[in-house]
Formats: sequence, C-alpha cells, structure tokens
Amino acid sequence: MAIRLIAGLGNPGREHERDRHNAGFWLVERYALGAGLRWTKESRFKGVTAKAAGDALLVMPQTYMNRSGQSVVALARFFKIAPGETLVVHDELDFPPGTARLKQGGGVAGHNGLKDIAEQFGAPDFWRLRIGIGHPGDRSMVSDWVLSSPSPDDRREIETAIDQCLQVMPAILAGDMQAAMLRLHGVQKTKGAAAGASADAASGKRPGPSAEAPATQRPGPSPAEAPATKRPAPPDSAGGES
Repeated sequence: MAIRLIAGLGNPGREHERDRHNAGFWLVERYALGAGLRWTKESRFKGVTAKAAGDALLVMPQTYMNRSGQSVVALARFFKIAPGETLVVHDELDFPPGTARLKQGGGVAGHNGLKDIAEQFGAPDFWRLRIGIGHPGDRSMVSDWVLSSPSPDDRREIETAIDQCLQVMPAILAGDMQAAMLRLHGVQKTKGAAAGASADAASGKRPGPSAEAPATQRPGPSPAEAPATKRPAPPDSAGGES
C-alpha cells in the first residue's frame, strides 16, 4: 500500500526550531527542500502542507505536539487516506542519535503526538519513522530534554540518520516497506558494527564471540526491541508543547 500522507511532528514557532522534539519537522523540511516542494498554509487543517511525489501530501501540524491528531487526521479524513497509508515521522527517546527505524503500528510509548493521532484515527496502525534523539537518563528530565537543543555531535548524528531516511523515501512512498526497512536498518546495523570494531581497536580489546557462539547462549534484546520508556505528559496548561 503506497503512502499518501507523510506527517512530520514538532512544535510550531521559532523558539522550538532546534528542539529535539522537532526531529519530525527536520526530516520533512529537508525532503521538501530537496524535492523543490512548496509549503502552503492550510488553516482548515491546522498545518502547512506540500504536494510530494505522486499524490502524496506532506504536513507539518501547527498545533502543539499533543494536538497533532487534529491536523494529521483531519487531513487524512478529508482526502480519504487510511491509517495504513499514513507515515508519521517523530523523535524517539529510546534510540540514540544516529538511529532511525521504520515500523507499522504498536504502542505510543508516552509520545503525546503519537497518542493524539492514534486516538483521532481510532487505530494505531499508521506507519512510524522514528528518529533517535537519545534519553536523558531520568524520567523527570524528559520534558526539558525534548524541548531543548541536542549537542552539536548529537545533531550531526541525527542529521546522518535523516540522510539515511531520505535515501529510502522513494521506496516508502511506493509502499515497498520491506525494501525500505532492509536498507535503512541494514545500513545502521553495519554502521553500528563498524563503530564497535573501531572502539575495540582503539582500546586494545580483542573481538568478542562471533555469530557462531554456542546456541544455548541467548542474545539480549537489541536497542530497537528494548522496552519503551514512558514519557511523562506535562499538563496542557503548563506546557502544551510536549
């Protein structure tokens, strides 16, 4: 099933342009720039939209994050776009900067934008393109973390992950999700293995056991499969941005 709507999530306003929470905006803005697309303000859909390849639409909701569904789902319903034809691009606390993953459905892991979209759709089975922003290490720090700028090194890693996502965007738009996942996840697995080997070489460590280790030894979950860390949702009156 081809993707007909790509929604990048973030918070509007210049004060939020560099926030980690705006990683979804960063990706769709770069896609539009590279494709020479033009943004149009759509007040009835509470967002800005652009026409992408084929009949696909891009949208950046101009609501705050926790009201993203008011824009995304209103647009989807008007154009009769199903959840399975929708891709939501968002920041992901549970992945380190430099990591991106594509999946369909699943929980919202405390992400207020995803929560509102799932509630408005009445189903969670839209596609998600998750851009890793890292975790501050303590749940009490999450709200400040997502609403602040990444370090220069982290921003470079995030931009690298966005580059990799843009390379598979034609496959995503065509609905060839298997090819997109194989390429996106494969590139990042290779990158992670190379980084680990370089670190071992620098520290003088010997390589660990190969993939031929005894079958009785079960590997632990990969970072992409680790349990999601639930974000606290700040009250709307205190911080609608989250």
